[in-house]
Amino acid sequence: MVSPVKYHLGGFPPEVLDWQALIPLIGPANAALARYDGTLQVIPNAAVLLSPLMTQEAVLSSKIEGTQATMGEVLEFEAEGDTKVLPSEKRDDIEEILNYRQAIHHAEMLLKKLPICQRVVKETHKVLMQGVRGHKKAPGEYRKESNWIGPPGCSIEEAKFIPIPANGLPDAMSKWEKYIHSEPKDRLVQLAILHAEFEALHPFLDGNGRLGRMLIPLFMEKSGLLSGPMFYISAFFEKNRDEYYERLLAVSRNSGWTQWVAYFLEAIIKQAEENQRKASSILGLYEKKKEDFQRSIHSLYTIRMLDFIFQRPIFLSTDFITDAEIPPATARRLLQLLRNEGTLTTIRQGSGRRAGIYAFSELLNIAEGEELL
Repeated sequence: MVSPVKYHLGGFPPEVLDWQALIPLIGPANAALARYDGTLQVIPNAAVLLSPLMTQEAVLSSKIEGTQATMGEVLEFEAEGDTKVLPSEKRDDIEEILNYRQAIHHAEMLLKKLPICQRVVKETHKVLMQGVRGHKKAPGEYRKESNWIGPPGCSIEEAKFIPIPANGLPDAMSKWEKYIHSEPKDRLVQLAILHAEFEALHPFLDGNGRLGRMLIPLFMEKSGLLSGPMFYISAFFEKNRDEYYERLLAVSRNSGWTQWVAYFLEAIIKQAEENQRKASSILGLYEKKKEDFQRSIHSLYTIRMLDFIFQRPIFLSTDFITDAEIPPATARRLLQLLRNEGTLTTIRQGSGRRAGIYAFSELLNIAEGEELL
């Protein structure tokens, strides 16, 4: 039996990195991120228009941990609420994904007044775990016991990795927090190291992977790398899941910091390009729809209508009428026009008191990167 890899006591932050190996990646990673941020800055109300990408990030980050729900399922559940009949396992998956979004929004609010610190980490974790699987595992509190990573139900002897002992966590997290506020040679290299260290410490009994990935866009915004916390990296990690875990494991196994940082920078390059492509496509779709609707519908409420369907690409007809901030009679007329001209796909036909469910397929297909509806 192969012995578990144990946390690298005394190995953080790394004393030596092979900068010669990293320099060919540092420049392109920062440039790709800057180009993406340039796109973000020209998108009006980017947090609204790119909200499907945030949902997709939550889906993929959770999928790395084993959930199976799709973005479409999440948005449809969100539209229908508790009236949606689902197997308990699927419902649990979806609720974890919705908590991810709530947690990052909560962190954004905290970071308007606070730096990235242990208080923000703990409060964000508490929101992430509220009311879902793991909610009894001390949400918002560092673990007081040992944990380990390996196949479900494995013993500590069968584990792949054993994080730092619980009694070492307070000092280790203080050191992690101190490193956030240090002056590094490069912010993206610093971020790579911070992410690997957080995952290696595994400070909570559950939710560490999701929270660690959530901290990536939050750090980018707080450090000035991005104008908003809208970077979606989990697609790369999910697609290359085995390498993701192996590179993290190698940090503790043989001080593979340089190799991890190189992998992380490659992820930044790939996802910055992909994020820019999707953001540009969403902006193009928004501008096209605005022009089309202003020409064909002639309504004062065109922008409100557009903002609603971009923020909530799957929705109940009744929610559009009550929440779009459009007079009800006008909202019903506009909804009918959207259906007639093919902007909306009908998921469920309304009948009697049961509201219809509609999807803005073009936007969902851009977010997913494939034709879904």
